Formats: sequence, structure tokens, C-alpha cells
Amino acid sequence: MSVAAAIDWPMLSGHVTDQGQATCVNVVSQEALLADLEGRLVRKQGFSIATLNLDHVVKLRSLPAFAEAYKAHTHVTADGNPIVWLLRLAGQRVALVPGSELVVPVATLAARQEVPVGFFGSDDGSLAAAEAALKDKVPGLEVAARIAPPMGFDPVGPQADALIAELQASGARVVFLALGAPKQEILAARIQSAFPEIGVLSIGAGLDFLAGSQTRAPVLVQKLAMEWVWRLLQNPGRLWRRYLACITILPGLAASAMRLRYRQER
Repeated sequence: MSVAAAIDWPMLSGHVTDQGQATCVNVVSQEALLADLEGRLVRKQGFSIATLNLDHVVKLRSLPAFAEAYKAHTHVTADGNPIVWLLRLAGQRVALVPGSELVVPVATLAARQEVPVGFFGSDDGSLAAAEAALKDKVPGLEVAARIAPPMGFDPVGPQADALIAELQASGARVVFLALGAPKQEILAARIQSAFPEIGVLSIGAGLDFLAGSQTRAPVLVQKLAMEWVWRLLQNPGRLWRRYLACITILPGLAASAMRLRYRQER
């Protein structure tokens, strides 16, 4: 079953992989997503949000566990301009919805519904700073858990079982996961399966941005869709291989998108 089939409100879906099972983006805008999430909080119904970018597409091809975790998510957003452009090329219009930009709006929903939140990932110092920053932006927010897993954390190991149980016992009903792909998506799927009433968002560096331990690209750079260049310049040794792999798959993805559009228009 595709991700789109699991949602109970109208949305567009786009297929952006050209090998094996397609991955669906089923969030058309941040506004539509937030409306659905608030309804789920009211109904005490959980959710899991993945944010698709080109690096994820590369990993989806080579990591079966990552692909299985993605299929279990209730929501998938377009986190990256190339994904938005590919979907438009395929005839599907969706808005850019980065995971890092969901932290404050979703925390605001949680505070309005008096739902405690939890942080999972990064390190103790960054989590404490992120909590202070988020509470400053969202008055009334309750943070029930701050869990910083150790280096080498295995999202499917016994340590993960213990930390998931700790998270559930804390009473947190919305959890921000900041582990990076594929760990955060695999863990999100496990939390969703074990405790369906909990909502989980995979946000990458979102908490570090709040804490100030990482700096996001200037707004102008973001608007020019050049944030990836900013990141590459900040850490070329770690990121050049990742971005090369992303650039390499673009022609095939574009061809796949055009074929999909052609089939839809026939």
C-alpha cells in the first residue's frame, strides 16, 4: 500500500524513484499538513512524518530497511527543491516543506492542544538549548522528554527498545527525532508501530538549528534554492560524495517524471 492510501484527506502524490517501488510525497502544503496533524492530536491519533530529499532517494535504493520504514510513514513531505521540481515535471504540484521548518508550527499545535512533546537525538547540551529556544517561541509548551542516545546508536537494537519505552513512559505524544537518515526514519517507524498514539517527526538538524549549534543558510540563499551549496561549503569533506551521488541520479529521475506525466496525460 502506498503512503498516500493511508491518509484520510485529499492530497496529491508524486513518484520520484525510477527503480522498484515508488515513494509517494503526499503532503501538498504545510498548511494542509498542520490541519491534519491538529485533527490527529484531537483524536489522540499518532502520525509519522518523513521529509524526502535527493539524499533519501539515493539511500532508498540501497537500504531495504530504510525503504520499509518510509512505507510505514503516514506523511511524506518534499524536503528539497529538486523533489518539488521533479514532481512538477511529473505534473504534480506540491509545496516545499522542510522538516526543520515544522518544529515551531507543530510545537505550537502541541501547546494549543496541551500535548507534551519529546526530543530525541543530538546531545544533552543541544537538547537543553533547543528546549529553551522552543519554549521562548512557543509559550506553554511542555517538554516531557529529552533523550540523547550515545554514539553509534542502533535504531533496531536493544538499547533502542529501552529508549522507546522511556519515551513512551514520559507521556510525550509528539516527538522530534534528530538522528539523521536513515536512523531517524527507521526509529520513527518503530515508535509508530509500538505506540500508535504518538506522533513522530524526523527533522534532521532541526533541533541543532534551534539550539544554535548549527547555522542554516541565509534566507536569500534559501530563496535562490542554493542551500545545498551553503552546506557543501561549510563541510566539503563530509558532503561532497553525498551531493555527487544526488546529482548523478537526477537525469534518471527527470526522465522517470516525464514518463509519468506522459502516461497521465494520455
